[in-house]
Formats: sequence, C-alpha cells, structure tokens
Amino acid sequence: MAVKREENPAGSSNNLRGDVLRVLGVLKVATVEQIQQISSPHLSYRHTDKPTPAKLKQARTASHTGALSDLRKHGLAENGGQISSGDRLRNLTPMGLKAAARELGRPVGEMGDPARGAGRTGASHPMTVNEAVLALLRPKPDLAQLASEPADVRAAAQTAIDAPAGLGTIASYATEVALPATGTWSNPGKGGAQADIVITAPEDGVPLLFLEIDNCNESAQDLAAKIDKYMRFCQRKVKDVDGRERPMWRTRWWFPTAATPTSHTRRCCSSSTGSAHATRAPSSRSWPS
Repeated sequence: MAVKREENPAGSSNNLRGDVLRVLGVLKVATVEQIQQISSPHLSYRHTDKPTPAKLKQARTASHTGALSDLRKHGLAENGGQISSGDRLRNLTPMGLKAAARELGRPVGEMGDPARGAGRTGASHPMTVNEAVLALLRPKPDLAQLASEPADVRAAAQTAIDAPAGLGTIASYATEVALPATGTWSNPGKGGAQADIVITAPEDGVPLLFLEIDNCNESAQDLAAKIDKYMRFCQRKVKDVDGRERPMWRTRWWFPTAATPTSHTRRCCSSSTGSAHATRAPSSRSWPS
C-alpha cells in the first residue's frame, strides 16, 4: 500500500484514473465537475449538508481532483486555464492522449490533438460542446451508491433514473473530428468539415451522427457553408482495403447494411447559460451507400 501511495500521492484508484482518461480523451478539455458528472453521476447527489455551493462542489469532485493530481504526476494530464466562473480546466498531455486511446480502445490516430491552450480564452465553445455531450448522454446515478443518503436525495436520484435514457456511453462519443473532403484522415486537405461531436451508438438506434454546435455567433451563411462541407465529405469515395470504392465515412464507421442512411441538418444554438433550441430541416439528398 505504501508503494502504491508513493506512485499516486492522492490515493486514486486505477479505475478512477481510467474514468478520467476516458472522459478527457473524448472531451479534450473539461472542468473537474464535468468529468465527475459523466463518470460518477451518483456523486452529484451526495454531500447535501455542505454549507455553500463552493464547498458542495469541492466535496463532490474531491476524488476526481485527486485522480487528476496523480495523472499530472505521471505526466498524463495538466491544468489548462480556467473558464469565466473561475473553474479550472484540465486536459491531457500527448502521452495522456495515448493512454486515453488505450482506455477507449481506439487507434491513437483517431484521438485528435490535446487541447493545450484552449483555456487561455475561456474555452466557451468546448464548454458548450461538453454541455451538449452531457445532455445527450444523460448519465444515470447508481442508486446503490446512495443507500445511506436521505430519502429526498434518493428520490431525486430516482427521478433522474426514470427520465428518458440518453445515447450510448462516453465511449460512443468523439469531439473535434476532421471530415476530409480532400487529403487523408491524418492529413486532411482544404474544403472539409470538422464535426464538433460524432456519436456512434447503434445499440440506441444511432449508428452514426455528426453534430455541429453553434454558440449563436455564426451567420446563416457560415452555417450553410459548413453543411455543404459535410455533404462533400459524405459524398466522397475512396478505395477500401479490398480495392473496392466506398464512401470514405464507411472506411471508419460501421453502419447497418440493411438500413438506408439519410442526411439531416439541425440548426443548434446553445450556450452555457441558456437552454438549447433546435429545429430540423431534412435534406432531400441521401448518403452514398
């Protein structure tokens, strides 16, 4: 035990550090609270006796703060600035990104780049992306972890459990994914898109979904241009390993062969202080199969 404590001074477990690596491997940059809400949602219902919101947040995120401290000691994570509320941002180092790839079971080449420096300007867009991931995931608390909590706390947790389920797990998500209209996956050329979020959750009826997150600071023309870039990528064909020509997206993501995918666009405006509003405008064009 003494040796383990020396290696991880904050006393974090392998499982907890793995949870933090998986969340940051997907989100790239996040607050400790966001990491906790995704990986240990039951903690959001504990420590209700704390006298102030600051002490409440500190108690609920203490174990994840410790895990991040141990990951920093191993050169896998680092502090990356702060958001307007004062919450500190965390991100992975290049070595941490490789460790996260192992935890997520993904090739390192699909992990993207560490979000170093994102917090210097407040990371408003990454924070909105994180909020969208949380809203889509809808993490459910483990009621067994709240057995000793007061009845009203367990009732609140049960309400969250009974709410509609979210999409997939954190491993179903990727952020800031290049969709090259020219070039390659690892070296995309001009004219392609970059999906803010990609979801692959076939178990929930969503085998593949690209999401574009807008903080309502882009014009309609800018968004229309992005949609055209998505369509260029979806229509691009390349030679697969068997020598046959296939849509490029099919060389990376699985899709049921019996289904006929269709493309839809959705204008999404959301912010960290307001609720999201979305309307859908279905496209008449189908994805290549």
